Amino acid sequence: MSFEAAERIADAVLYEGYVLYPYRASAQKNQVRWQFGVVAPRSFSDATGSDPWWAQTECLVATDDAPAIDIRLRFLQAQARTVEHTSGDGGFEPAGLLRVGDHDVAGWDEGIARTHDVAGVELRDLLDQERLIPVSESGGQETELVQDDAGVVSGRITRERWPIDGSMRLSAERHGRFIRLRLRIENVTDWAGDDRDRAMRRSFLSAHLLLQVRGGAFVSLIDPPDDAVEAAASCANVRTWPVLVGEAGRRDLLLSSPIILYDYPAIAPESPRDLCDGTEIDEILALRVMTLTDEEKREARATDARARDIVDRTDAMPQDVFERLHGAVREAQPSGAVPGLVEWETLLNPPGQPAPQDDAVEIAGVRVARGSRVTVRPKRRADPIDLFMRDRVARVEGVYRDLEGVTHVAVVVADDAAGDLLAEYGRYLYYRPDELEPAGPRE
Repeated sequence: MSFEAAERIADAVLYEGYVLYPYRASAQKNQVRWQFGVVAPRSFSDATGSDPWWAQTECLVATDDAPAIDIRLRFLQAQARTVEHTSGDGGFEPAGLLRVGDHDVAGWDEGIARTHDVAGVELRDLLDQERLIPVSESGGQETELVQDDAGVVSGRITRERWPIDGSMRLSAERHGRFIRLRLRIENVTDWAGDDRDRAMRRSFLSAHLLLQVRGGAFVSLIDPPDDAVEAAASCANVRTWPVLVGEAGRRDLLLSSPIILYDYPAIAPESPRDLCDGTEIDEILALRVMTLTDEEKREARATDARARDIVDRTDAMPQDVFERLHGAVREAQPSGAVPGLVEWETLLNPPGQPAPQDDAVEIAGVRVARGSRVTVRPKRRADPIDLFMRDRVARVEGVYRDLEGVTHVAVVVADDAAGDLLAEYGRYLYYRPDELEPAGPRE
C-alpha cells in the first residue's frame, strides 16, 4: 500500500482551515472550527440537523480482471488542551497563557492525525455482500507539569480526548464493463447534547479517503470517456469529491476529498510549506503575517504548533523564497511540449513603453504618476475587494500598459499599515484610469 504520490495534497486537505490567519485562538474566525469533512455523531446530527453523521463516496473502476482496492481513511481527532497556573493554595486555576520554555501555550483544541488502513479488498467479494469495517479511536488524558527556571512548578497542561465509534461500509455493483464502488463513512458514537464544540470532539474531522486499485483503473468522474459517461453519472457522492491524483495520466490513485477539487490537483511549486489554507495565495498570507505585531505573533505561537511554525518560518523566510511566492504565468503548450514559464512583467511592460514607475496617465486633466493620490471608484467588477476599496484613497505605484495597449494603474491603500510592505513586494491592486479620481496631496 503506497500513497506517497498523493500525500502532499492529502495533507493540505487534512489541515484546510485548521487554524486561519491571524492564527490566534482569540480571533473570531478561529472560534468556529472544523468546517470541512466533519462526520459528527448521529445523535447530534439528528437532533440539530447541522453537521452530517455520514459521507458517501462512489467511484468507477474499469477492469477486465479481478481488482483489489487498498483504502486509507484519514481524519483529525480533536484533543482539548487546557492550561492552568498554580494558585496560592497549591492547586491550579485556569490561565489564558502559560509560559513553557521559550514560548507561551494557550488553551485550544488540537487536531491529532489519525489513519485507518484496509488493504487488499477484493471487489468481487463486495459484489456479493456489503462489508462493514469498524473504525474507532479511544479517549485518553495526559497531564504535563510545567516548571519555571528555578524548577518550581508554575502550571500544568492537560490534554484530553474522547472516544469515537464509527464504521466504513463497502459495497460494489457492476455497471457494464465497470464496477461502481461505494464507501460510506458513518459516526455512531454514543453521545447526547446539542453543543457543537463538544460534539466536534466526538467527530471525524477533515475526513477523506485515499484509494489505490490493483488490476484495474479508476475512471475520471469529471471527464469520463464516452463509454463511461452513463456509469459516471450514476455515481452518487454525498459531501465528497473523488478525483484522480498523482502524475497526470495516472489512474491507480484516487482521493475522495471534502473540498471540491479537479483531477490531478497539486500544490503550486512556488509554495514552500502549508499555511492551513491551500486555496489561498501564499504571498498574501505571508505579507499579512509580516504585519502582525509582536504581541499578535506571541499569541499566534501560543495557539498551536502549526501556527507557531507558520509565524516562525515567515519571519525567517529568505528574500528569494518570498519572491517566488509572487507566482508565475504558466504558458499553455501544445500536447507533448515541455511546459514553459513566462515572467508576468513581460505581459504588463511591452517593449518600447516607459517603465511603470516612470510612466503617467492623465485623469480628469490631472497628471497621475507614481506617488499620486487617487480615490478609487470601481466600475467593472463587483468582488469583495472592490466593495472594500470603493471611495478609499490610494497611492499610485505605477502605470502599466498591457500588450493590447490598455492602461492599468497600480495602487496600494494610502492608510493601510501594510501599504508600504505591499508596495515593496509589488503586491498592487490594478484599476483603469476611469475608475480613479485625483485626490490631491496628503493633507
